[in-house]
Formats: sequence, C-alpha cells, structure tokens
Amino acid sequence: MFELSLLCPEGRVETLSDAFDALEALSVSVEDADAQTDAEQALFGEPGMPAPREGWQRSRITALFPTRQAADEAVRLLQAQDFFEGCSVLGIATVQEQDWVRLTQSQFEPVEITPDFWIVPTWHELPAAARRSIRLDPGLAFGTGTHPTTRMCLRWIARQGVENGAKALGRVLDYGCGSGILAIGAAKFGALDIDAVDIDPAAVEATRQNALANGVYLNAGLPEQAQGQYQTVLANILATPLKVLAPLLCAHVAEGGHLVLAGILERQAQELTQAYAPWLSLQVADSEDGWILMTARR
Repeated sequence: MFELSLLCPEGRVETLSDAFDALEALSVSVEDADAQTDAEQALFGEPGMPAPREGWQRSRITALFPTRQAADEAVRLLQAQDFFEGCSVLGIATVQEQDWVRLTQSQFEPVEITPDFWIVPTWHELPAAARRSIRLDPGLAFGTGTHPTTRMCLRWIARQGVENGAKALGRVLDYGCGSGILAIGAAKFGALDIDAVDIDPAAVEATRQNALANGVYLNAGLPEQAQGQYQTVLANILATPLKVLAPLLCAHVAEGGHLVLAGILERQAQELTQAYAPWLSLQVADSEDGWILMTARR
C-alpha cells in the first residue's frame, strides 16, 4: 500500500477529503500540520456532534491507496483542479503490510474491574488476585474492558452477582454486544439464559468466539433475536442511539427487572432521563472520567 500526503489550508480540507473518496482511497485522515510546534492548535469535538471547524489552519491530509500507480494518478488529477490552489504534495511513501487490529490489541493489558474480577487478554497470564476473569480477544469488535463505560457495566454486574446471589441477573439481554464482554461477565456471575445481539456480524462472531474461549454459553445473533422480556437489559452504546432505542429497550425489561445503560456523558444525563421517562425512571448509578452509568428498575 502507498500513503499520499498533502498540505492544505483549512478551507480545502472537506473538498480534498471528498475528492479522495471519489478517487477510491482506502482511507483518509486529517491532522494538524503544525502539531508539536508553537503553532499547534487545539481542535476538539464532542461525540455525536459536528466538529467545530473543518480542519486546522494548516492541515496534513493523508490518503491510503492500494498501488503506487493509483497514488500517482491521484496526484495528477488533483493538481489539475482549481480547488488544489494553495495545496502542495508532501510525498508518497510505501506502507508496510501489517495486521493493524492485532498490533493495537497487543498493547492491551489485564484490566481490574474489582479486586478479584479481571479482564485478561488471551495472550496474558492471569493475575494472582483474579478469582473470576474474562479471557478476551476482541477481534474486530468494540469492548476490551479498558473504556470507563465497559468497566462501569461490569462493576454493576459484579455487584449484583455478589450481593444478590447467582440468580440475581436472571435472563439477560446484552444489546449492542460488541466483543460480548458484558454478556460473558453476566455468565461469570451466574446468568444462564443470555442473548447477546449486535447489528455488526463481526461483533456477533467475536462474541461467539470469546464465549467459547471463556467456557460460557450464550445466544449471539442479530438484534431480531432479542425476544420477550429479561430480568437484566444491558446496553453500552452512545447517548443518541440509546434515545432512539428507548421504547424497544424498555419493552424488554421484565417486571422487577433492571435496565443498565452506558456510553453516556455526564452532561447528557438529563436528556436520557427525559427520553426514558415515559417508560422507566433512570438514575445515575456510577461515574468515571466524565462518563456515567444510568440504571432503572421496573
């Protein structure tokens, strides 16, 4: 593969990104060309919200192409366009083939959920303190236990299992299961009837493989597999889809059952409370690093 890098002013970022898309670039990234210098500019955006600006005052755009010929052709076509004025080619470099997913995951260390409950990657030894553990290979799916939202959900599961006994979780639905980490955590604390669903087939497969590696049984599939009511409904997604899913998720909560939601920023608590008010009364049950866990009981 070959990496083509351009330098462009802020006003050209979106146009060039669209042009790279039309030229069938495999990926496009934008960064501050002045990063690590006195001219570096902060540019922050919130999850689910549009970026405050299209780019930095001087942006470096990098596009990935499968062949050198495709990268050279992209340069030729872009330089002939009026919108390329003010832009320049920084160069074309060869990118060595690597399994980037595996490379990223190799940096994943054991994660403590409670003093005796740990998330441990398959390539690590179990910590001595781990009485319960999830052996995890997230594959291409979200959910390694390192994010605060995942840790809070697992802490809630562990607390329910320890304080209220093996049957406390009852029938469990993990909606948007990713790697299956929450569903597997529920199984580790006594749940026997578990549905784990996701819109991404790669997540469903990762969940099945991770369940097998942990010696637990669960039903993994697409969202239509979720049927009936559950004692515990878990959804670690993001605030916007959680609001859209409010009637569906609440309908799955059995009498006396629990709804557990994560992927919510502290400032989003009120809008989630209002979105779920027609069905259930949400409360903040945990918080970590600006994220919150919200729960309700029918």
